[in-house]
Amino acid sequence: MATGHTDPERRDRIIASTLDLIAEEGIARVSHRRIAARAGVPLGSMTYHFDGIDALLHEAFRRFTDHIVAVFDERLSAPVDAEQAREAVVDLVHSLSEGSRRDLVLTQELYTLAARRPAFRDLTHEWMRRSRVHLERHFDPDTARQLDALIEGLTLHRALAAEPHARSLTVEAVSRITAPGRRRDS
Repeated sequence: MATGHTDPERRDRIIASTLDLIAEEGIARVSHRRIAARAGVPLGSMTYHFDGIDALLHEAFRRFTDHIVAVFDERLSAPVDAEQAREAVVDLVHSLSEGSRRDLVLTQELYTLAARRPAFRDLTHEWMRRSRVHLERHFDPDTARQLDALIEGLTLHRALAAEPHARSLTVEAVSRITAPGRRRDS
């Protein structure tokens, strides 16, 4: 009988299968049995590797947020000035909204889970914090927070719209938020 020690990739397959199941059928359809079948592992592997379904969901969504932060890192680490950073933000909105439907669905599933279950909010808080790191290289913390929210909102609106807005609207929105000398109320 194989154990987790003889199949070092089993844990990763379980996590990947969890994310796939959530993306395809929603978090409501997640169960140990369904994940084990999808991952091709014995049902007992689920409790061997994870201390319950919440621990598995937390680890799966942590892996997902790491993936999204890597996308932010890739897009936002290169700019050397505010103008390049603005352009990178616009590119990020358009690449995320035109990209993986899987990522869009997983994002919304995590937001819903975190809204209902405070134990998952640490994932969204850390994700937001990490997403703002590059923005704060070029913009003050309040502007970075606003840009982070703008990225989320415009990405969702573009991804779900019957007719997504043009790049020019994204450029205008980013420019308005990051305009030099813009009045900021305290």
